[in-house]
Amino acid sequence: MHFKDHSEGHSGDHSRDHSEGHENHSEGHSENNWITTPVTADFLRGAIDVERTEHGVLPHRLPAWARAQNTDGQLAMAETQPSGVRLAFRTRATTIELDALPTKRAYVGVPARPDGVYELLVDGRPAGRAGVAGGNILTIDMSAGTAETRPGPAGSLRFAGLSDGAKDVEIWLPHNETTELIALRTDAPVEPATDRVRKVWLHHGSSISHGSDAAGPTTTWPALAASLGGVELINLGLAGSAMLDPFTARTLRDTAADLISIKIGINLVNADVMRLRAFGPAVHGFLDTVREGHPTTPLLVVSPLLCPIHEDTPGPSVPDFSSVSDGRLRFRAMGDPAERASGKLTLGVIRDELARIVAQRAADDPHLYYLDGRDLYGAADFAELPLPDDLHPDAATHRRIGERFAKLAFSGDGAFADRNRGQDQDRDQDRDQDRDRSRTSAS
Repeated sequence: MHFKDHSEGHSGDHSRDHSEGHENHSEGHSENNWITTPVTADFLRGAIDVERTEHGVLPHRLPAWARAQNTDGQLAMAETQPSGVRLAFRTRATTIELDALPTKRAYVGVPARPDGVYELLVDGRPAGRAGVAGGNILTIDMSAGTAETRPGPAGSLRFAGLSDGAKDVEIWLPHNETTELIALRTDAPVEPATDRVRKVWLHHGSSISHGSDAAGPTTTWPALAASLGGVELINLGLAGSAMLDPFTARTLRDTAADLISIKIGINLVNADVMRLRAFGPAVHGFLDTVREGHPTTPLLVVSPLLCPIHEDTPGPSVPDFSSVSDGRLRFRAMGDPAERASGKLTLGVIRDELARIVAQRAADDPHLYYLDGRDLYGAADFAELPLPDDLHPDAATHRRIGERFAKLAFSGDGAFADRNRGQDQDRDQDRDQDRDRSRTSAS
């Protein structure tokens, strides 16, 4: 869905609401007990850019120059939803409070969505979940292709009862809610978490990589796979927006990473944005751009997961409201299989073309790999765990995909397995060059 934003008050005056939230939430505590720490980029992992707003800071997953080139409302929304972004700090605090202004989605004619989930990890282990009430409401009419934002109040969450020892804390932000961070309060000082010297995995994909209907931000399939693989995640899964956009390729090129994967296909089909004639050169161009910044980094191209409605039928796909009375939104394909003859894309066509392109390029690129998406979610999986809306996996399927990806990519002969350790020196050199380029760009 690609909509126009008709919001009149997306950045309305929330200052009164914020102060009320502070007062209410601090009630019963001496001000001397609390330390308020400004949220800055030093405390955030997984974000590409951090924008200072009138309320606080807004993590972005595309840089400002790329956002300036985008005119699509869907991508503008997706890149501000902080999938994979987390606050990371070290502290002895026993209680942590966070003020935030979420922007929550509502779809016309569809049952209300649950609030986004914030997940707390202490020394890498799950330690709590919470939500933030209130917030802006972005109402999307998929039939009309319009959207409107109604301003709302900021809210707060609290994690209490933590041990008073020094510990590494992460708060994973909701993968599916735009989140402005206003204030971080603790009952002991905090400092940015130290670098854990883990490899950085940079991933790009569609709404499935973004997290779709995962149970929480740490169990989107990329987050789960990163945890199992022992790597730091930068997730550029952008719902409805894996379109081979040149600015996304340049973002991947310019982001320091040790491992890179690109999952391409479903958005090109369900938005029906190009035909086979344009697809091949676009894939080559996307990979060429990524390779400009990462010439020897392991690069894994992942083809689409199984999605029966588009295996042999082109897009576009449209919402099917016939089951809404049962609390269920579904999608259906509007194309005609006969249109493949005129170059329309299906998932089957895309898998064949991606496999061909990767095989061709791998002859001169020993660090380029291919993974068939049906090895992550195929026909047997669909029989056991069907896609509830015919496009997106549910929470259980996210877990299965994450576990499969970790096994296939991070172990054995996988693209990201330790057998590539001998290439670490080259990658370290590439990464140093990335950081030099980032510093030059920032200056």
